[in-house]
Amino acid sequence: MALKKLFLASTALALGMSTAYAQTEIQWWHAMGGTNGERVDKIAADFNATQDDYKVVPVYKGNYTETMTAAIAAFRAKEHPHLVQVFEVGTATMMAAKGAIYPVEQLMNDAGESFDKSDYLPAVISYYQTPEGELLSMPFNSSTPVMWYNADALEAAGVEPPETWADVEAAAKALVDNGMSCGLSFGWQSWVMIENFSAWHNLPVGTKENGFAGFDTEFTFNNEHVVSRLAKIAEMGESKAFVYGGRRGDSLPLFTNGECGMWMNSSAYYGSIKEQAKFNFGQTMLPLDTEVADAPQNSIIGGATLWALAGHEDEEYKGLAQFLTYLSSADVQAWWHQETGYVPITNAAAELSESQGFYEENPGTDIAIKQLSLNEPTPNSRGIRFGNFVQVRDVINEELEALWAGDKTAQEAMDTAVKRGNELLRRFERSVK
Repeated sequence: MALKKLFLASTALALGMSTAYAQTEIQWWHAMGGTNGERVDKIAADFNATQDDYKVVPVYKGNYTETMTAAIAAFRAKEHPHLVQVFEVGTATMMAAKGAIYPVEQLMNDAGESFDKSDYLPAVISYYQTPEGELLSMPFNSSTPVMWYNADALEAAGVEPPETWADVEAAAKALVDNGMSCGLSFGWQSWVMIENFSAWHNLPVGTKENGFAGFDTEFTFNNEHVVSRLAKIAEMGESKAFVYGGRRGDSLPLFTNGECGMWMNSSAYYGSIKEQAKFNFGQTMLPLDTEVADAPQNSIIGGATLWALAGHEDEEYKGLAQFLTYLSSADVQAWWHQETGYVPITNAAAELSESQGFYEENPGTDIAIKQLSLNEPTPNSRGIRFGNFVQVRDVINEELEALWAGDKTAQEAMDTAVKRGNELLRRFERSVK
């Protein structure tokens, strides 16, 4: 009897081990640290719990640049993941990596997964499609910059949330005059003040439809409109109406600590601001420069998408396709959107969020969606697709920092940024020929 029990227990253990080992692992490299990293882990764990065949393993690889660099190096060493998160300015680089990527639309079709592009927000997927309309990567964490404001501080200063740049200037002055140490700050300054300022006012950042129509493009953001706005912001810095707080999201504490009354940056900071701010806050659309346009066009996205890398087994891609279907489901996307402030990538997720009362209970959280879908995108407002743009953004940062420091005029800074940027474009163009 004891031997029989031992045999049965051993058999059960062996079967359990066999089931565990039979799971096909899907490696997902990502750039989501902190709380968002925990949310990524939850999405993977929740998918894993829905079935026994596949196990998605999320791995944090550092910031966006570090993650993309690690994936490229791993591909060359044939030790690459199945899925990697790449920020939007890495799109041209990924497209040019011939043989390295497995276009997500092709992946889904090959795996027999139901996939309808009309389910996705046009302003989101258009950024990641080929000229023929094939979707290259799966949208995941898409955002757009908005104007965040300290509602208590604006009320105390006697001003309304701004709608135009003239309003911004007046509100910033009123905030400082009322005792705040800073009126306005912003982060990701190339994305906010060059790329989105241009799209919002239907201005090109470069030729060839901002690079969508060919790699033989040149930058044009040293135009009179961009230069004029940047010059006025630099003037605001003399009275602390504007304070530069660093690259990326480095300036967030200036806003959440109550030093700056207005902050322009990603809608995806909603979770952080909600957690950190001890005041009533709101978000509104980007300000319109009425000297440039009569009405806004549309903003463009930031954030990242998920790229499938080539060179794995068919069975692994089948599991990956199932995971991407799960990731894009209305429930998952509505949860991700509501938790983070990233925009829902599908119409169904946006509609679910509305039906759940999220926008009514959290006014302003639909601003990003409204901005992105304000008008049908033009060649100037579809997005950007420039090679080496990760490095170009560093160049723009350096030149803008020289402007904020008073070492260069706005025209000098932008002329130099365009010159240095064009050199990087030509280097990229040569590399893909």
